[in-house]
Amino acid sequence: MIIKSTEKNNNKATVVVEIEKELMNKGAEIAYKKQRKNIRLPGFRPGKAPRKMIEKMYGAFIFFEDGIEEIFPEIYDFAIGGNTEFKAVGRPSLEDMDIAEDGTTTLKLSTEVYPEVTLGEYKGIEVVKAVAEVTDAQVEAELKQIAENVASVENVERAAEMGDIANIDFLGTIDGVAFDGGAATGHDLTLGSGQFIPGFEEQVVGMNVGEEKDVNVTFPADYASKELAGKAAVFAVKLNKLSVKNVPAIDDELAKDASEFETLEELKADIREKKLADAQKNIDRNFENAVVEAVAANATVEIPNALVEAELDNQMNDFGYRLQMSGMSVEQYAKMMGGDLNTMRQAFKPMAEKQALSGVVLARVAEVENITVSEEELEAEYAEMAKSYDMEIEKVKSMVPAEEIRENMMSRKTVKFLVDNAVAKAE
Repeated sequence: MIIKSTEKNNNKATVVVEIEKELMNKGAEIAYKKQRKNIRLPGFRPGKAPRKMIEKMYGAFIFFEDGIEEIFPEIYDFAIGGNTEFKAVGRPSLEDMDIAEDGTTTLKLSTEVYPEVTLGEYKGIEVVKAVAEVTDAQVEAELKQIAENVASVENVERAAEMGDIANIDFLGTIDGVAFDGGAATGHDLTLGSGQFIPGFEEQVVGMNVGEEKDVNVTFPADYASKELAGKAAVFAVKLNKLSVKNVPAIDDELAKDASEFETLEELKADIREKKLADAQKNIDRNFENAVVEAVAANATVEIPNALVEAELDNQMNDFGYRLQMSGMSVEQYAKMMGGDLNTMRQAFKPMAEKQALSGVVLARVAEVENITVSEEELEAEYAEMAKSYDMEIEKVKSMVPAEEIRENMMSRKTVKFLVDNAVAKAE
């Protein structure tokens, strides 16, 4: 192969590459072997027609176009991946193809390329940073939650009241037809919690254990499922069991029962300390994000669509994995939210654009400031991962490419550099 010309314009590069007949024949032969079972010629059984006979009837280069696909990895590595004039992103497209009489083929390929970044101000950036604090109300709320967690539950035989735990079976219908997600058995509902749509819990109040009742409600107009929004529904409800929660007093006894402390004051101090640490982590994280956003905003760069799409793929895959852990697919979630996968991608796109911008700007800062990751640092990172996942280090290395780890470490080191050189302003 020979690169005849390379032209780069903004975020796009065009490469003209000449491929000799021998290499094209290699691809054409693979294409022929894949397709011959579907080709029929008079006098030959299906799949037995010689390539030369097919080419004589349909044209000498009938398999060349499909042959390009077969040898495309070699073409890409030579003309795109190995091109020193740019760094490609995404998959290149074939714009033109010319086959000479001797079989020499000339391809015109185009690809989006990694953008050029002109940095603006990135050291000494002034960013607002909050001060960590914990209020008495937050501590009291945590104490109430602790008391709720150790509360005992007692069954009662009386009419249901607000605050009770009602164990119910229910079946919802609209115009006599059941709908998805509208039925359950043995469901524990705390009356007054607002867990169900308005009007439902209020109508369970007053029911006795074993009683059955039709509950009439209307879904809110802004309900998440468009199929149900604004529609009147009837729920056939049966009250199986009624319980009350006995929440202990918030005192020294609670501290002894629910923690390693002897007094309520010691427990309060521990809660305050931990909440203060959490608050500081959030403030530091927000400060980091704000610094990176400010540096990115000061830079001049045009982000190619391929980078945004790649980031979108990462975010969709990550979100899908987290949904899968809770027993739901991305498709199910999209439908529940009244959309589809394309709707979800569009919702994720602004964040993907922001992440793609931050990524290229951080890479440029790392290049300018000569921020690197040594082999020792890389090895230490692998060791830390192996420890975290309780795996052999060689197993981790086989699963996670070194370049991926190095890229993540470079990003973290660059963010730290920017934060260390930023100026925190009081709110």
